[in-house]
Amino acid sequence: MIRLRNAAPAFFLTALLSLATMATVSAQQPGITDTEIKFGNIMPYSGPASALSVTGKAFAAYFDLINEKGGVNGRKLNMISLDDGFSPPKTVEATRRLVENDGVAFMFGTMGTAPSSATAKYLNGAKVPHLFLISSASKWNDPVNQPWLMALPWAPNYVEEAGIEVRFARAKNPNARFAILYQNDDAGKDYLRGVRQALGADADKVIAMAASFEVADPTVDSQILTLANTKADVFLIYSVTPRACAQAVRKAYETGWRPMRFISSGCANKETVMVPAGLEAATGIMSVGALKPYSADTTDPDLVAYREFMKARLPNIDPANLAAGYGYMVAQALVVVLTQCKSDLSRENIMAQAANLKGVALPMLMPGVTLNTSPTDYRPIKDGYMVEFRDNQFNVISELLRGS
Repeated sequence: MIRLRNAAPAFFLTALLSLATMATVSAQQPGITDTEIKFGNIMPYSGPASALSVTGKAFAAYFDLINEKGGVNGRKLNMISLDDGFSPPKTVEATRRLVENDGVAFMFGTMGTAPSSATAKYLNGAKVPHLFLISSASKWNDPVNQPWLMALPWAPNYVEEAGIEVRFARAKNPNARFAILYQNDDAGKDYLRGVRQALGADADKVIAMAASFEVADPTVDSQILTLANTKADVFLIYSVTPRACAQAVRKAYETGWRPMRFISSGCANKETVMVPAGLEAATGIMSVGALKPYSADTTDPDLVAYREFMKARLPNIDPANLAAGYGYMVAQALVVVLTQCKSDLSRENIMAQAANLKGVALPMLMPGVTLNTSPTDYRPIKDGYMVEFRDNQFNVISELLRGS
């Protein structure tokens, strides 16, 4: 005979055990509680790349906004952001502190190729996600060997960006000779590789000169004088530090050299590069972009909302600063990933959701540019537009240009 009175307690006991198991699993996830998602970030708040730390400030301001609205699925976002001075050894030290002492669930948006490269082996070995690290280096699209690392740059990766620019330049001048200034690290070498790939068999013939510099170099003046002497038709400025980019633009202009000029997408920033270089020197500079160019008189509803956000939360930073608009976009992308995770905030699922972005159209991205990833392709952005600095702002001058 079935005793129904015993069925209910058995059912509730099973449910309670299930809930207890779920609570235990939740408690075992580093950085995750019922009310909080704690994660780490590293920015160059000091040092040669300190101008880029505006991105970190935009992150923090956007997450404050999200928390005021209740957080993500009921959990508040707690970003612990440390300064590394753009020095890879300091990045390693700060990353270990965040993971081992602060117990963060994941790393997010560390600035720069070299700093992120310094921590890659450690984070992969520890199986700690590093979501949307800030670098356009092609090396981050390596799900097999680096399954816990994913970048979210402001444009296609360096190799693809260089290819787009070379093809654009050759369409304007099929016989163009190229002069290249590149940062002597993974980022600059990626750009150089992209140029050579796009030129193919013509590379050795049409590259007039490629000159490198170190991030810590006080100026790039000597390199610019040497490159200007080639009288090349196209000048490619491939630095990711604003100071070097501004110096290169200014010095080349002072020499009287007037080639077709392209600047790395990370330096396509009015506030940190074009203004210091001098607006007359910067006029005509081109770059590849995926974010909407900002102007003070914009009527684009998404850019108006961004402007209001900046006015309310970061009033001392010009909304035209690319580092700010980019930070706003990447912060929104993280919220999309965490929202997709729902109640499963294990490190495995956080990484799985980052690798499952399908047609995500964020407000700051230009028409046709969406975030798309898969377990075999960690490139969120593959396409962009050519933009040109003219009339004191960047303007779109092409149709959507597809990467490879």
